[in-house]
Amino acid sequence: MKNKQLIVVGGGLLLFVALFFFGKTVASKNNKTNTPDHNDHSEASVINTPDLLKKAKERLSATQVQYLNALENSVVRGDVKEQQLHVFHQLARYWKDSAKVFEPYAYYTAEAAKLDNSEKSLTFAAQLFIDNLFDEGNPAMQTWLANNGKDLLEKALIINPTNDSSKIGLGACFILGNISDQPMQGILPVKAIADKNPNNLYAQWVLGLGGKKSGQLDKAVERFSIIIKKEPNNMGAILHLAECFDMKGDKKEAIKWYEIVKNFIPNPEAKKEIQERINLLNSSTK
Repeated sequence: MKNKQLIVVGGGLLLFVALFFFGKTVASKNNKTNTPDHNDHSEASVINTPDLLKKAKERLSATQVQYLNALENSVVRGDVKEQQLHVFHQLARYWKDSAKVFEPYAYYTAEAAKLDNSEKSLTFAAQLFIDNLFDEGNPAMQTWLANNGKDLLEKALIINPTNDSSKIGLGACFILGNISDQPMQGILPVKAIADKNPNNLYAQWVLGLGGKKSGQLDKAVERFSIIIKKEPNNMGAILHLAECFDMKGDKKEAIKWYEIVKNFIPNPEAKKEIQERINLLNSSTK
């Protein structure tokens, strides 16, 4: 099997297993339940936030849309910061808890954070976008998530320029979000943090994902291996490590790590999916 095919197979397996194993829901920071159709966007398309919000509303009942429109109009009419902040929080909570759609929830959380303009609120909102950027496979959605995360983290770094986590998150936006034709702009600050403190597993994670995305698989393997050495039960790192070996054509190591993942996963469907991949790799070695 050629590398391009391996990337497609491996990436699909990783996302499939992640959904079952990690149980993502809108209530968690990694939420993507009930999202607007990402497949509506081609690789070359650009996601426009007003259009995205409009598409999200199309999934709701007339009563829900009426309620949301009333809240949105109250933001426009409100001339007091506290009133606007309250409405943004209401909108975010409604999309999260009642509508269960991630993108509008993250967007209105971000709008509230910009209005509040505290480091805590800005970094919290940014992390919503970045956590989903780590798992997103659609290039247009990657860019939308990265641009939103970048905007928030740049504001947070003005408040606290020494926050390494904010620097790493900003680097992730450049490395994974297709927002720059100079990925080193994102890699170098993150690498500097990892070199200074190899135990910063957030930096190792971002560099591992960046290496995997750019095809620098040996570097990605090195980063994910560092994480697993510190956190032997880190399923995300193990899944990515298995995929990297799969993409490299190292079937023996890929099988080894897929087996480890399979033993941790309780969901029968996800376990079956991994076993099928193991069987395919085994059969191709004969």
